[in-house]
Amino acid sequence: MGRSRERIERLKITRENQRYLPGLRIPNRVSFTNDPQAAFTGAELILSAVPCQFMRSIWSRLKPFCPIGIPVTSVSKGIENETLLRPTQIVTDILGNTPVVALSGPSIAAELANCLPATVVAASDDRSVARVVQQAFSSQWFRVYTNTDLLGVELAGAMKNVIALAAGVVDGLKAGDNAKAALLTRGLVEIQRLGVAMGARPETFAGLAGMGDLVTTCTSPMGRNRSAGEMIGRGMKPADVIAATPSVIEGIPTTQSVMQLARQYSVEMPITEAIHAVLFQGKEVIATLSELMSRQLKDED
Repeated sequence: MGRSRERIERLKITRENQRYLPGLRIPNRVSFTNDPQAAFTGAELILSAVPCQFMRSIWSRLKPFCPIGIPVTSVSKGIENETLLRPTQIVTDILGNTPVVALSGPSIAAELANCLPATVVAASDDRSVARVVQQAFSSQWFRVYTNTDLLGVELAGAMKNVIALAAGVVDGLKAGDNAKAALLTRGLVEIQRLGVAMGARPETFAGLAGMGDLVTTCTSPMGRNRSAGEMIGRGMKPADVIAATPSVIEGIPTTQSVMQLARQYSVEMPITEAIHAVLFQGKEVIATLSELMSRQLKDED
């Protein structure tokens, strides 16, 4: 189901998402509609792929049509700016006590569409619900694990986009592989540091939803956040990067939310703080990188 009637009608004819996945035909067993009542009729499982900052408005409109008790699986990654809620929390906030699952991990869309092998995590506070999603999505080329650390999996998925922006800046500056490796390593430390402070399990961040997704997002040329960061590193203003990018760059609004959470939980996150300064305070990337490298020396932790 989609919002635009025109786009839905085009998909029915072409069976191709020419904007995001050109050249890849959508199987005939997939149907399209912008009628929520028709979309939810007979549903046994609901998949939500709405960008995080738009979830509240979309799901508020869908609520009257959504059947009670049907599990909602979110593949959105981010933290809502106004409320600091994660995607599954937004769904629960709107629909009430409904089963929710986060499906997350290293999963570049173009590779999935070409059936290249990938492995992700279905996370839910209720393992039995996570197993329903695991069974529904697993195939010979798409392996799904389960995890009960819903908090950790969603935080990792959101925060890796912030670090991916920083990784792109490093690429744009041509700062080298040593800098990129250090950024990913210390970025993962920041992600885990905040996650654990909020109650997530530390081992989650060493898994697919943490390190796995971070590596893919920070290194793949197809990653929106890394690509946006690269343009900023080359000298483009953040506002111009947003205007030039047809899809949502989730890491940009998420940076604001993560900074609020870092202050709320008194967690030191220097890379996130640096990206926030570049995005929202007009700071130059070279000066920001220099400050990061010149911070007071300390033990690795």
